[in-house]
Amino acid sequence: MQEDSTCFSSNEKRSATRGSPQKEKDPKYWREQAQQTLKNALRLQTLNTNVAKNVIMFLGDGMGVSTVTAARILKGQLHHNPGEETRLEMDKFPYVALSKTYNTNAQVPDSAGTATAYLCGVKANEGTVGVSAATQRSQCNTTQGNEVTSILRWAKDAGKSVGIVTTTRVNHATPSASYAHSADRDWYSDNEMPPEALSQGCKDIAYQLMHNVKDIEVIMGGGRKYMFPKNRTDVEYELDEKARGTRLDGLNLIDIWKSFKPKHKHSHYVWNRTDLLALDPHAVDYLLGLFEPGDMQYELNRNNVTDPSLSEMVEMAIKILNKNPRGFFLLVEGGRIDHGHHEGKAKQALHEAVEMDQAIGQAGAMTSVEDTLTVVTADHSHVFTFGGYTPRGNSIFGLAPMVSDTDKKPFTAILYGNGPGYKVVGGERENVSMVDYAHNNYQAQSAVPLRHETHGGEDVAVFAKGPMAHLLHGVHEQNYIPHVMAYAACIGANRDHCASASSSSSPSPGPLLLLLALLPLGSLF
Repeated sequence: MQEDSTCFSSNEKRSATRGSPQKEKDPKYWREQAQQTLKNALRLQTLNTNVAKNVIMFLGDGMGVSTVTAARILKGQLHHNPGEETRLEMDKFPYVALSKTYNTNAQVPDSAGTATAYLCGVKANEGTVGVSAATQRSQCNTTQGNEVTSILRWAKDAGKSVGIVTTTRVNHATPSASYAHSADRDWYSDNEMPPEALSQGCKDIAYQLMHNVKDIEVIMGGGRKYMFPKNRTDVEYELDEKARGTRLDGLNLIDIWKSFKPKHKHSHYVWNRTDLLALDPHAVDYLLGLFEPGDMQYELNRNNVTDPSLSEMVEMAIKILNKNPRGFFLLVEGGRIDHGHHEGKAKQALHEAVEMDQAIGQAGAMTSVEDTLTVVTADHSHVFTFGGYTPRGNSIFGLAPMVSDTDKKPFTAILYGNGPGYKVVGGERENVSMVDYAHNNYQAQSAVPLRHETHGGEDVAVFAKGPMAHLLHGVHEQNYIPHVMAYAACIGANRDHCASASSSSSPSPGPLLLLLALLPLGSLF
């Protein structure tokens, strides 16, 4: 777990960092900084039109722009700086776009319909994964014939290695859109499915993980209980009934996963961090790591013995996938950013975002922008905000510098539009100075009482670097993203521009690819 320097009271933090750093008082500092930024921008006129051997997609679930900004400040404050001037790893990416996140039937989206968009290239209904908008949520009989495939499948069909790393269940909404076709995102195992759906032949998402794309090289996250027969005792939480197996069909999907692997290949199933870090990636062909019965623990709560960090999982994944001379596709989800926000626990959410940024840096150190396209984005936002005219260096979890001019009570900079943080004490808004608002699980105040805070509907950012990253450049529909990744990697249906390119690890794009890169995008799809 990371050291948290934000435990100071807001007054302590303000007094320690009030005002700007000395160098910022000199206009020369700002002018030189701007000139250097200008020089860097001018270099981008030379476009990287290489073929992407590797594609890495980082998905911060619920990581709206306000979350990115707050995570940036937190990252700086964890290093004892004011925070606002800090650069996240994703801040260093040269190309930034905006993604329109609505589902085909929802103005404010969910994580399933959005995952289908940014992985499969088509927008879909809320609550459905890996199917077109012709499939209605929870209606099994609308699934057949409406399945759509993902960029993970396109990469696998092109001979690349593929991987999935998440801090949620591996059969949660985001990862499931890469391999499953389900009318309902909540059909984690057959235990969660209605009898009608089972009788109509629909399969649960955990089953599909093991059967739809049988040779996924790396799968890591949580979700053990959905792989085992109902009431099977969990290996880690023997006394916890909620951790027991859920499957009604009696299948042991871990055994099925092992049985699908060629005898001459080295397959490893691990359930704890110690065993994961002990692996020699050069001797691993297939890896299945399931570190919790359900979702993984929040980074702030993580057990360093049993649960790996997202960065550690990403490092192992890349070491395994990198052995393929044809390259790889890796999907990485910082999935519990979303959960922290839903619970109104901003501190948990933002530490999850900082850890994902750490993983982005880890991946960048292990790959090259010459042959690896990296895309960082979110599926949707949240009704999370921070404000209140806080001074420079104010703890991101601290108080605003004034009290309300209406109820005369203090308030934290971080607030939610709705959620479980709505509290009334004695007929009035709770006085937050009387509670520990710096606690890891403090639920920030909200305007509307809800048991779970909701998603936000505004656009989210898309950060990109590497081959063809410049094609992510404006305001796009969310389903455009996998088409860019596929175009850059010469996989999927749209690869005529790669006809003259070699299938070697770093083929030259040739003049045709360069020409097509400059054509209007509407002519490519």
